[in-house]
Order: sequence, then structure tokens, then C-alpha cells
Amino acid sequence: MSTESRAAARAAGPAAGAPASLLSDALRATAPTASPTAPVDDEAARLDELATRLDAIRARVEAAIGADDVKHIARTRAFSTAMQIVGRGLIHVSLDPVTFAVGVGALWLHKQLEATEIGHSALHGAYDKLPGAEKFASKTFDWRVPIDEEAWRYGHNVRHHQYTNVAGRDPDIHFGSVRLNAHTPHRPIHYAQVPITLATASLFGIGMNLHFTGVADALEGNGRPERFDFLPDDKPETVRAAWQKALRKFVPYYKRELLFYPLLAGPMFGKVLLGNLLSELFRDLYSAATIFCGHVGEDVADYPAGTRAGGRGNWYKMQIEAANNFEVPWLLSMLCGALDRQIEHHLFPKFPPNRLREIAPEVRQACVDCGVEYRTDTWPRTLGKVARRIWRLSFPDRAATP
Repeated sequence: MSTESRAAARAAGPAAGAPASLLSDALRATAPTASPTAPVDDEAARLDELATRLDAIRARVEAAIGADDVKHIARTRAFSTAMQIVGRGLIHVSLDPVTFAVGVGALWLHKQLEATEIGHSALHGAYDKLPGAEKFASKTFDWRVPIDEEAWRYGHNVRHHQYTNVAGRDPDIHFGSVRLNAHTPHRPIHYAQVPITLATASLFGIGMNLHFTGVADALEGNGRPERFDFLPDDKPETVRAAWQKALRKFVPYYKRELLFYPLLAGPMFGKVLLGNLLSELFRDLYSAATIFCGHVGEDVADYPAGTRAGGRGNWYKMQIEAANNFEVPWLLSMLCGALDRQIEHHLFPKFPPNRLREIAPEVRQACVDCGVEYRTDTWPRTLGKVARRIWRLSFPDRAATP
């Protein structure tokens, strides 16, 4: 596998959405077959063909973005809001475990949609400059999760998506004490990274905020020669600014979730607090499972420091080989924010989630025709691969680069 990479081109233009399709059924119904006209002997020619085909997909989808995409996100937000009203109402008035559980489930649906299908896409710029979608503009969007928007846009959009799995550039080859990539040097704490990973997944929103704001840098560094992912240094004023950035999201978010709504319930404070905490836990676990499955595994490519793509076709290839897809029904894909289509998302990060579902069969066929591995599997098997990779990376002698 070529390891020439610096992820040079940021994937592009304003995004929008079309009617969502049941991708899992589509993929199973139309398994790709190698095209008789695809170049198979010359890797450079194959990569040129891959770039040509993917660029054509990009141009076609960008030209199609418009009112349908605004309608999709507006409807999703309306359903999310309804689930919040139902969930909070049932949690407040419930007198039995069943009503309470339904309330928690509805509130989780709201929080999950806000985290992924709505918020993640909006902050990528999927709805920027689209008439009628002003409330979803990336620079002013209020993300209904405990993660600072400005810090996330830089750490995720700029760093992770441009330099996916390139050591020293992509800050997501580790999360705090969780080592996700063989190019993150092993430290003694990594022997315990399996339980640490479970704890991190349970508090995923908090962990991501600490990571992207630079607080994790201040607390423990990244274990690599450059020491920090986001902080320029560890001077007191730098660390203080990182904490201020983290707390500007933490304080209002948890004041609302852990104080305001429970206090509204008066003597039922404890019950409402429990319901809110459970909905937070379910969102964090589901989101962690989604994101880890898209990026971690024994067969996921990673690249040493200084790697450069050396051309658009090879950059596309690197993005494809550094990601995983997994197959779920449309409803679960909505709750994943289409990150079950992680390959398509890394090729076109500004596309809204319904567009990613729409183009997946075509992207898969292009990969088959051009000789680039397109990995997809069931979600349970992909999660098993993640668990095995994290376990092996807890030991220095088992962390061979794929």
C-alpha cells in the first residue's frame, strides 16, 4: 500500500440533501462488478480514472444541491424538536418505568439527531449559503452537544479531514489516553486503554471537547515528538485559554441538562436528572461506536509523519483506505448522521448526509473498477475489528502498522 500522503485537497463545495435511500438494501441488491473498460495494469492511470469519476460525482451533486436538501434538514430538525418535547415531558410526568423509559428514548433520539445528522453536517458547511437554511450555517450554528463549535471546526474539518491518519498532522490518531494508531508511541497507560476506551465512550462529548479545545494537551500531551495536538505551548496563559474555551460550552450546556430541567420537576429532581444523564450516556455510546467504526481497524491504512499524497487520485485513494463503512438500515443511518458512509464522507465532507447515502453505490463501483479497496461490513463485525485493534494497540509489540 502506498503511504505517500499529505491530504492536500479539502473536499468541497456547499452541501445539500436529496431523498434518503435505504443504502444497505441498495448495496446488497447491486453488488459491484469490475468494469471491462476499467484500466487494470497501470496504477497511475487507475488513480487518474478514480479522480475523474469522483470529481464528476462531486460536480453533479453540488449542482443538484438546493431546496430538497433544505427540506430534509428542516424536517429532521422538526422531528428532533418533537422528540425533545415528548421526551422531556414523559420524563417529568412518568409514574412508571415504561413511561420513563419511553421518555428517555425519545430524548435520546433528539440528542442523537442533533449530534450527527443535523449538527455534524451543519458544522461541515453542508448548508452554508442555501436559502432557507440560515439557522444551519456552519459559522453561527449552535451545536446541541457539549462540544465547542469553533474548536471542533478547526480540529475536525481542517486537521482531521485534510490529513486523515497522517501522524503528526491528524489529531484523531489518539484521544487522550486512547491510542488508535500505531504511529502514536506506546506509553505505560496504554496497557489499560481497553477500560479507558469504555470510559471515554461513556463520556464521549466531554472527551471530544477536552480534546479539540486543547485541554487534553495540557493534561497529558499526545505522547508524540510534537507534544501537543492543539496548544502551541504549555504556558499558564495558554492552558487557561484552553480551559476557558472548553468551559464556555460545558457551563451553559450542563447547567441546562443537570440543573434547569431537573429543578423544574421539584421533588422529582432526581428522576429527571437520571433521565437526562441516561439520554446523554446513550448518545455518547452510540456516537463513539459510530465514529470508532469509521476510523479504526486492523485493515485501516495509516501513514507516517511527512507522508504526502502526490496527486488528487492518490489523495482520494488514501481517504478511502483510511476509512471503514458499515451496513445499517436507513433509520440507524439517520442516527449515525450517515457516518456509516464514512468513506463517502471523507471523500466529500461537505455533502449533507442524505447525499452520502445516495452516492454510496456509485462510489463503491468506482473503487472496484479502479482497483481501490472499498471496505464495508456489518456493524457488529466492524465493531469487533475496532475492539481487537484497540486491544492490540494496548501492547507495544502488537501494534504493527497495517
